[in-house]
Amino acid sequence: MPTIAWLASQPCYPRIYWRGRDTQEEVAAIGSCKDFIFEDAVDDNQLSLAYQQQRALSTNQDIRYYGGVAFDRDTDCWPEYGKAHFVLPRLELRRSGHDYKLVINLNIENEEIEQERQNALQALQQLASPSPLSPPNKIHLLSRSDRPDHRRWTELVNQVTHEKFIKQTPKVVLSRLTQLEINEKVDPWMLLASWQGRNQNSFQFGFQFSPDSAFISCTPERLYRRRQRELFTEALAGTTTRGLNEEEDAMLAQQLLDDSKNSHENQLVRKHIVDALTPLSNYVGADESPKVFKLSHIQHLHRAIRAELKGGVNDFQILQALHPTPAVGGLPKESAINFIRQREGYTRGWYAGACGYFNKHESEFAVAIRSALIEPGRINLFAGAGIVSGSEADAEWHELENKLATILSILTEV
Repeated sequence: MPTIAWLASQPCYPRIYWRGRDTQEEVAAIGSCKDFIFEDAVDDNQLSLAYQQQRALSTNQDIRYYGGVAFDRDTDCWPEYGKAHFVLPRLELRRSGHDYKLVINLNIENEEIEQERQNALQALQQLASPSPLSPPNKIHLLSRSDRPDHRRWTELVNQVTHEKFIKQTPKVVLSRLTQLEINEKVDPWMLLASWQGRNQNSFQFGFQFSPDSAFISCTPERLYRRRQRELFTEALAGTTTRGLNEEEDAMLAQQLLDDSKNSHENQLVRKHIVDALTPLSNYVGADESPKVFKLSHIQHLHRAIRAELKGGVNDFQILQALHPTPAVGGLPKESAINFIRQREGYTRGWYAGACGYFNKHESEFAVAIRSALIEPGRINLFAGAGIVSGSEADAEWHELENKLATILSILTEV
């Protein structure tokens, strides 16, 4: 029985799913042993302090806090998700290859050990036997709306590519919210499992804090992975489609490598990440030339980056330095995000945020692109495109459609 089916069968919340892009590990977690959420205004020092307090509570390498940080912590964020929300689950089912492990967490900060034991036993007694996921059904689409719409999108791209603006802000990643109004219930875990089947070489994760809302993502982009003081990250920017056959696919990949606009975009991201990590690191190294990273419908330019962190550098300092990356925000970071905040026309919430887990010894965060927010009667889909000198509105709009192609095909196929 798939781990994700076990998760979907459980009666309690939150439900959390995590699968790394290039690891054998898969995690399904339920309930909350410890939960901290920032819904109101939060400054980075406050968040860092809360983070450090949690991180210092135990050196046990099995203890992990799962959660996310919104794209923009200076704007209103989605209810339940907040500007930052991390959970130490009550129970975790972890699979590594063919080996399974059940992790039970106890919160003994207040020394109510017996009560915590009872809480854990109760959670175990409430576990439900897993049922197979329902097969995906074609949704009956009542309506679709895009924000910004095509006319407004064209205006925004023209504003960003205007000679005066782009001289000061050479890149802005504009995004679009596509809302699908439906009249049936969609199982987010069935949807994520289907998505996972199409894009095996992606991070797959989901957060369902209550029955009415679930955020799922099948994203190719790593924010970073840390093991002790060793850090791995990447520049993933520049996009084209996949070919209909091997020959066309190889031709499109070569065109992507040769394209000056996409190469420039990837190089901007690489430089920013190296510059951001340098003060925190003894060493930073990055691929000089990009490679092509292939997904089911699209392919990206990719450069690997590795750093050796200085002693005492913590995950929150890394998050502050890297998030949001120029691949989802722009350059310079502040002016690009200000433009997005004022002009894009909707709240990104956890779309393009940082989602993952941390503990004292290791952590991993992905960038939540290729994501969906499932609500009663509505599916919210997100896609973005990097706007730089030479970008054309219609071509970038078409890129948004390509980025939604996989999830839309799952939703609308019989």
